[in-house]
Amino acid sequence: MAPVVGTARKALQNALADAGYPAHVIVACSGGPDSLALAAVAAYFARRGHVDGHPVTVGAVVVDHQLQPGSAEVAARTAQTLTELGLAPVEVRTVVVAPTGMGPEAAARDARHSALDAAAAGQGAAAILLGHTLDDQAEQVLLGLARGSGTRSLAGMRPARGTLLRPFLGLRRADTLEICDVEELDPWHDPSNADPSFARSRTRVEVLPMLEEKLGPGVAESLARTASILQLDADYLEDVAESTFAALVERSGVDVSLPEEALGDLAPAIRFRVIAKAAADVGGQQPSYQRLLAAEALLRRQGSAGPVELPGGVSVYRLSLAQLEAANRPGAVAGQPNGGSPVPREGARCGKLVFRPQKPPQN
Repeated sequence: MAPVVGTARKALQNALADAGYPAHVIVACSGGPDSLALAAVAAYFARRGHVDGHPVTVGAVVVDHQLQPGSAEVAARTAQTLTELGLAPVEVRTVVVAPTGMGPEAAARDARHSALDAAAAGQGAAAILLGHTLDDQAEQVLLGLARGSGTRSLAGMRPARGTLLRPFLGLRRADTLEICDVEELDPWHDPSNADPSFARSRTRVEVLPMLEEKLGPGVAESLARTASILQLDADYLEDVAESTFAALVERSGVDVSLPEEALGDLAPAIRFRVIAKAAADVGGQQPSYQRLLAAEALLRRQGSAGPVELPGGVSVYRLSLAQLEAANRPGAVAGQPNGGSPVPREGARCGKLVFRPQKPPQN
């Protein structure tokens, strides 16, 4: 047995052990080297019928995004290969990649994950195996740096997130190619991976090789190690922000609010996260750093009391204590301070930040 195959089997064995030894898993396979190598390694455990003595069966799903000519043939050929490896059941799911406003890569990812979730539910799988490698992780960190993203983005992809398992994050892409060669598999090479119109493709083909050339070997490993370190930091900050939000949040109908004084006393790293959680609580999307700054600026009580618009149709404004008191006076209109007058530009004293969906949820 080639050493790389043994390393890959151990990686998958550890991932399944960490996940509690799921009885049935599925491999998400595009037919490319990474996912095909993962399928071959998973097939070893399928043939054995167990992992560390725990019974396991392995199925597979091939998602046809219909984005390239001949995609149906590629999907069918990949499904046949997976069947020959001994995976069962093997299914092909065809998806329609609809524009989402977040770019074609994000739209394809959303469609793919929906198909994977549906396949897992249909097969009764407790885990979905993805073939992302250390190279993918390094590219993810570089893209996050280029976009000016925060800790959560720079932490990269998780080895385990919900039902998704990524056992190959410690392997290089060259390792998966070697596994395919050892297993006598002929992987499909996605032409979009070399398409310079995609930022990830440019990072893969141009940026990372240039960094390795100019800075020396080991750049990819260093970037992946950075992601692992930041995952610990991000998890801690997320836990603190979650408990802080739960302690501070107040609810009134579809609105949520946060007490201004308590929010202002928080460390900035926690305050921004709590604001983002309030926006998500009423149906918003993750705000950009600029939008978070705009919402956080309401706490400084300089200029407008809002509203500040956040992505996903959420408005946030500052409601002063004077306005809160006025809202309880006779003649006040529900949802509007001072008897229905517009939100004033200056509040007298501390109050709260109110987060309101622009379109209340339909019953």
